[in-house]
Amino acid sequence: MALTDTFVKNTKHTGRPSGDKHADGGGMYLLINAGGKYWRMDYRFAEKRKTLALGTYPEVSLLKARQRREKARELLADGIDPSTAKQEEKAVKLAAAANTFEVVARDWLTKTKANRAQVTQDKVTAWLENDAFPYIGKMPIADIGPRDVLEKVIRKVEARAAIDTAHRLKQLCGQVFRFAVVSGLADRDVTADLREALATKTTTHYAAITDPKHLGQLMRSIFDYTGHPYTVAALKMTPLVFLRPGELRTAEWSEIDLDAAEWRIQGSKMKMKVDHIVPLSTQAVDILRGIHPVTGHGRYVFPSLRTGERPMSENTINAALRGMGYAKEVHSAHGFRATARTIMDEVMGERVDLIEHQLSHAVRDPNGRAYNRTAHLPARRAMMQRWADYLDKLRVGAEVIHIKAA
Repeated sequence: MALTDTFVKNTKHTGRPSGDKHADGGGMYLLINAGGKYWRMDYRFAEKRKTLALGTYPEVSLLKARQRREKARELLADGIDPSTAKQEEKAVKLAAAANTFEVVARDWLTKTKANRAQVTQDKVTAWLENDAFPYIGKMPIADIGPRDVLEKVIRKVEARAAIDTAHRLKQLCGQVFRFAVVSGLADRDVTADLREALATKTTTHYAAITDPKHLGQLMRSIFDYTGHPYTVAALKMTPLVFLRPGELRTAEWSEIDLDAAEWRIQGSKMKMKVDHIVPLSTQAVDILRGIHPVTGHGRYVFPSLRTGERPMSENTINAALRGMGYAKEVHSAHGFRATARTIMDEVMGERVDLIEHQLSHAVRDPNGRAYNRTAHLPARRAMMQRWADYLDKLRVGAEVIHIKAA
């Protein structure tokens, strides 16, 4: 006779040592002992008698216990042992609980570390630690949905007007989810659903001086600057090499050949992800030879002012410019690239493709193929020397000659 909700609720243990069993049909019964009320199901599999635990009353109601019994009977009909299936399901849930977003993200950070420069690795780790882990870090990655990422991570960053950071975090979370997918820990990258949900990212234009007269004044200010020797050297080098601030401040002595007047930067440090060659003008070589006795014993050309184990801070050059009276709206460390690009083209008449090569921008040949890293190296070397000489002339107040045809 099938059980009823009222009977299950009111029936009590009679004191029998082995407990009291009340059958409901299909092998399922309610077992009552001194410890409580338990749903069980007896069945046979592979000629062996087995018992499946279906849960404890009242957490599992009569209706739910019957649903679990029917699911077990379906598995048996398909030749699957319900007890084995239950153990496997439990193992999957335990694995999911163990593989939280933070656990998976840190595994991803470790396994993909070789693809990033250390400075980028530190920055990416900091973004995740500060803006993602506190809010979704403890959630099983398989349970995280698009709205979790949007509301708990992205919107919080957008609320402080850090729109670029919000976009970068969305990209980072997407990389973590895709890593989880190929690792069998998640079904898909849920950030794909957020494509139209983020605030619009504004295009950043770095402030730059592009007038030769004002550039001459800037160069005089640089050579009059009396800050820390590391900063002075980095400040003087910045206009000469066309590099992004992060690429310059992480310069390593192992990359530089002073005798060959050449600086070869590994692709892992470059935005284009390909190796980059910087021909060094005689002025650049002199600056490096001057700082070598001070920092040449260590890894970095421009080490941190606090410890030689890390490169110079990303704010050092900009802070020096501010100290010299150049507001961020007037000129920035990154702006030296735009300065060179504009004046070399519009004033000096240099070949645009050589300038773009030296800026480490993608340059294509007539067949649409990217030039290799040594393309036009002699011509670039001569161009870089002309630029360094031009800067010297501006600094000492020589006449600015506009040589490009109108």
